Amino acid sequence: MNPVSNPDPDASPPPARAVGEGLSALTAWHAAWAVGAALSAVAGAGLGWFGGSAIFGATAMVVPGLAGLALLWRDGTGERSLLLVVWTLAALAAAMLSGGPAGPLVGYVIMPFVAALALGGPRHGVRLAQAGAIGAGVTALGGQLSALLIGPPGGRALPASISVVLATVAAVLAVTLAWRLRENKLNAAEAMTLRVETLLAAQPGLTLVLEPSGRVLAAYGSAPPALEPQTLFQSGLFAAVHAPDRPAILAAIDRALAGQEGQAQFAPRIALDRRVNLIIRRMDDGDGCARVIAQAFDATRQFATEIGLEAARAEAEARDTGKTRFLANMSHELRTPLNAVLGFSDIMRQRLFGPLPQKYADYADSIHEAGGHLLDLINDVLDVSKIEAERYELSRESFDAREVVSAAVALVRVTATDKGVGLSSLVPDEPLVVEADRRALKQITLNLLSNAIKFTPGGGSVTLTLEVIGPYLELVVSDTGVGIAARDLKRLGRPFEQAGAVEQKVQGTGLGLSLVRALAELHGGRMSLDSTLGEGTAVTVRMPVAVAARPVAPEGGAEVIPFNAGG
Repeated sequence: MNPVSNPDPDASPPPARAVGEGLSALTAWHAAWAVGAALSAVAGAGLGWFGGSAIFGATAMVVPGLAGLALLWRDGTGERSLLLVVWTLAALAAAMLSGGPAGPLVGYVIMPFVAALALGGPRHGVRLAQAGAIGAGVTALGGQLSALLIGPPGGRALPASISVVLATVAAVLAVTLAWRLRENKLNAAEAMTLRVETLLAAQPGLTLVLEPSGRVLAAYGSAPPALEPQTLFQSGLFAAVHAPDRPAILAAIDRALAGQEGQAQFAPRIALDRRVNLIIRRMDDGDGCARVIAQAFDATRQFATEIGLEAARAEAEARDTGKTRFLANMSHELRTPLNAVLGFSDIMRQRLFGPLPQKYADYADSIHEAGGHLLDLINDVLDVSKIEAERYELSRESFDAREVVSAAVALVRVTATDKGVGLSSLVPDEPLVVEADRRALKQITLNLLSNAIKFTPGGGSVTLTLEVIGPYLELVVSDTGVGIAARDLKRLGRPFEQAGAVEQKVQGTGLGLSLVRALAELHGGRMSLDSTLGEGTAVTVRMPVAVAARPVAPEGGAEVIPFNAGG
């Protein structure tokens, strides 16, 4: 521990309590002087000790004692300096009216200096004491001048002795008062210093005062493990830092010297498994020397937690990538035998090699239907896994979006007719040229239409709307189906998330909307859902893929309109 103390005890004011006690003692001292001087003047006049003008000089010494009581109402350096002037004038009057150093009021000659000791205290001491000494000299010279002009006074030893005793007692009390006030201030300063040192020592981290070279000037608080203050004082900060971490500490110090906050983490040279966080700021102490203050905290647990989180994240990413690759590979491997199943079951359904018993024909229809459903599921899983693995590449080309959307509508129209669901499409008459992936747009349209037809009961309707708004191609598929509850809307659009009752969930896999959202986002677009339970759902896909159509030039060229400058 290297304590820091204030080099100038007078640089800061004493506590308010000490100031109040000192002011009360000072005014009491003035009151006691006024009483003593008044009694001395009355006794001297009654007993005939003072002759002629000396009685007025003795009475004048009562004035500064009474004037000192005014400090109770207003106190300050200016007021005390003015009061010292009053003391000097009163003492000068007493000396000149009594015959100076050889007169009966000889003791009052030093009262300006004595009053300066009492008035100075711990805040105004040196300058007022110097002024008091000058005032005492002026008083002595004035008394001597008076003795030369009016002649030496007659010898009166008793009153002279009384004035000396009064001045001596006043001087003793003044010195005691000034010393006690200064002692109180020193005690208060020491107590404050002790409290500050105790507070600094109780810090959870280590605070260092450093030179830019890394030399440690002071250390406070609790040091992190493997960072001993004594070693820091002997060898400096950089000697305690692992060599590869030293450039980071230097950079942090440079930032602090530039007025910014510097932060760095390093491993102690004697314990490379530990970590210490260092926060550095510039320290301006007024002496013109460049210094920084640094706080060091043990960051070993935080470092271990970060390493663990990083390892867990890497492991999770590896598992997720492995899962995605596994799904992609398995989906690809499953499609080959499944295509064979679909092909053979279709041959059986069409009776290409002769008639089948009705029961076997029904089995063939079921096999073909289940195989088709499974193939759709595998295709969706394959596409989703490719997107998650960031291996799905868009094949952008320019084409008329009406053709792709109309083809998708034709593919699902038979399913809608079989279920008794009305299917209509609102497509503009003019071409809608887009720059997009043709297969992705068809997949988006098929998934939205299939979902809408699947969850719309017989007698309902499904409507597709296609239009261009600015740079966006907007595709809206709305239905009058079962709708989606508000609590389920936020979940939809994520893989394998489904809504509705159990009998509705078994009709899908939860990949359709997820694939639509992912394909729209790959085009820079977005998907939004708007649904009311029991009334229907509307899904909107907006993608910035529209190509602005160039206006057709008028036949024969553009018309030329002459410009008339004169209006």
